[in-house]
Amino acid sequence: MNHKKIAPVAAALALLLGVGHAIAADTTGDQSTTSASVGAAIDDTTITAKVKATLLDDSRLKQADISVSTANGVVTLTGTAQSSDSKSAAEDLAKHVDGVKNVDDQIMTPSLGSKISSDTKTAVHKTERVVSDSWITTKVKSELLADSITKGFKISVSTSHHVVSLSGTVDTQDAADKATLIASQVTGVKTVDTSGLKVGNS
Repeated sequence: MNHKKIAPVAAALALLLGVGHAIAADTTGDQSTTSASVGAAIDDTTITAKVKATLLDDSRLKQADISVSTANGVVTLTGTAQSSDSKSAAEDLAKHVDGVKNVDDQIMTPSLGSKISSDTKTAVHKTERVVSDSWITTKVKSELLADSITKGFKISVSTSHHVVSLSGTVDTQDAADKATLIASQVTGVKTVDTSGLKVGNS
């Protein structure tokens, strides 16, 4: 009788223990996934902290102002350094920190900033000259076509270094004078060359 009563109880306990193990296994799996996610986030934060500490400890970067950020192991350096050597030193130091996969060095130096500024000014100057001459030509043509006196004549317009050249034929001197006046009043025009503009009925 006792053996018969014990058997069902033992079976029930075995079943409960089995379910308990299954729940424990599932919980462990969830914790592992969560830990992995948190671990990745902590790694980037840790890398950033380590890189900052490394840069602060290096005498070559005492006058530098460098910001550090990390995403998926890729460190981005921004800010300024006193020289190209300091910039290179910061990049090299960051590369050797544990966990760093790559370094995006965006640090600016005075020499680099000056070069960029100089190159930009040169490019802007060239562009302004080209655009200005082209714009002046277009503007003069449109003004001549809009004027009641000059619109009926075929007057060619060209511009070089802000000097407008007019060529073609007009019926009267008044028309030639008006064309010259219109061209000279356009913004950016230094002078008007009318040597190619003829007065006559042909």
